[in-house]
Amino acid sequence: MRVRQALPSDISTIVRIVKAAYEKYVPHMARPPGPMLDDYAQRIANDEAFVATDTESISGVIILIEAADHLLLDNVAVDPAMQGQRIGRHLVDFAEAEARRRGYSEIRLYTHVVMDANVAYYESLGWEETHRGEQNGYARIFMRKRLV
Repeated sequence: MRVRQALPSDISTIVRIVKAAYEKYVPHMARPPGPMLDDYAQRIANDEAFVATDTESISGVIILIEAADHLLLDNVAVDPAMQGQRIGRHLVDFAEAEARRRGYSEIRLYTHVVMDANVAYYESLGWEETHRGEQNGYARIFMRKRLV
C-alpha cells in the first residue's frame, strides 16, 4: 500500500469511502458528520487530500490542512470493507511523517464526542486530548501529538 496525492478523478471514490465510513454515526448526531459535507474537489485543488491505494483500488483517504503552527489531520476515513488491515494506522503514520517533513513540531485533530472510541485509538498512538468544546455546531474533542 502507498499513499499518494488525490486526483480529481478520485472524487467519487473519496466521497463513497467517507459516506460509508461515517454513516453509522448519523443516527447519533443532530446532523451529518462534517466529513460527509466536505468539498473534496476543493480539498484536492488545495493539495490537502491524499489516498491510500494498492495497485488497483483506493482504500482510504486523509485530509491534511496546514496551519501556522501545526498540521491539522482534518479527516481520515477507511473503506469499511477494508477495515482491520491497518490502513487507518498507515494513514495516521503518513500524516505524522508529512507534518515532520513540512517542519511542524505538532499535529492536531478533532473528533465528535459521539466518536469516543477514536479518542482511545489516538491515545494508543501517543496523542493527547487537549480540550472539548463546540466548533461549527459540533461537540468536539480536540487532540494533539507533539512530534520529536
